[in-house]
Amino acid sequence: MRRLWLLFAQTVTVVLALYFVYHAVRPDAASLPAAVRQLGAGNARPATLLEASVNTPPSPGSYRLAAARAMPAVVNVLTTKAPNRKHPLSRDPFFRRFFDRGERGGERGDERGGDRDEGDDDQSSLGSGVIVSPAGYILTNNHVVDAADEIQVVLPDGRKSSAKVVGTDPETDLAVIKVELDQLPVIVLGHAETAKVGDVVLAIGNPFGVGQTVTMGIISALGRNNLRINNFENFIQTDAAINFGNSGGALIDTNGHLLGINSAIYSQSGGSVGIGFAIPVSTVKSVMESIITSGHVVRGWIGVETQEITPELAQSFGLQRSSGAIIAGVVRNGPADKAGIKPGDILLSVEGKEVHDTTEMLNLIAALPPGGKATMRVLRKSRESDMAVTVGKRPVAK
Repeated sequence: MRRLWLLFAQTVTVVLALYFVYHAVRPDAASLPAAVRQLGAGNARPATLLEASVNTPPSPGSYRLAAARAMPAVVNVLTTKAPNRKHPLSRDPFFRRFFDRGERGGERGDERGGDRDEGDDDQSSLGSGVIVSPAGYILTNNHVVDAADEIQVVLPDGRKSSAKVVGTDPETDLAVIKVELDQLPVIVLGHAETAKVGDVVLAIGNPFGVGQTVTMGIISALGRNNLRINNFENFIQTDAAINFGNSGGALIDTNGHLLGINSAIYSQSGGSVGIGFAIPVSTVKSVMESIITSGHVVRGWIGVETQEITPELAQSFGLQRSSGAIIAGVVRNGPADKAGIKPGDILLSVEGKEVHDTTEMLNLIAALPPGGKATMRVLRKSRESDMAVTVGKRPVAK
């Protein structure tokens, strides 16, 4: 009898132990946390789903805060213009054939601008812009608003407003437009001069008209020039996806500060291939201030045509240096001509700042105030000399 009792007690103990182990490993519905849900009904076995808390902080690699700071200030810019401005005499049947003959040629689309619908009615183009002032000033590209008959701005919060052009600068492809709205979100300007290759950047715009879009990449290069896109070039190159419609949008850093205005892409297919170019905020600020103050940008000019110094030219001129800019031509009665600068001279420095190439020379001269005198060091026949040049005003680009 005692042996049977011990066997019974051991059996009960084992069963109870297994019961507690089972419920410790697989708790019932009453003990599940709030983040766990069970799906299923009736006699079917419920499916357990785990959900994260809505208050979960962003991961360390997220750029949601930077995007949230900048996105409200990036707007859509829609422009319309008449495809063909008819001459009054074109309505006359006799003259119509002469006008029609000139209108049959093909048209080349803007490779940098937004989407364009061409037809018998108005042409419409799409781009982006960045609000930089509570007063309603918006930065965009010149090619976005060029020759537009009507400009409309659409904010991310749904507000719409017509805009007027304050001024444009075709030589940097920048433009300032203005809207009359209250309580505008404004982007914070960053410091492009402190940016380095490899820094993470975000591009914000309205590609292909799908709506506001944020893409991520890095700064691929700084100071890109000689691309023959603009007369004055100092581009930030990035691999953040930039497509048609992104023109005029914002390139920001990981703090949400504006580093540049997206302006162009390198593409043979029309889509992003990871080579995009943005105008740095350092250039943007100076151009914007001039446009707001006077309606256009005033730059210095001395009236010369220049050429890069190549190893072949250095050898033919007998030069011991490969930096500087060769004066290939001089405008008659221009500032350089009056100062005695001649074709064949090599410009070495402007106001004590060394000239390494033609791009740097153009930027240094453009920064000079018209009407003032500037000292320029010139090399002529192996002899250096300083010349005082009265700076003129650079003609407005058409």
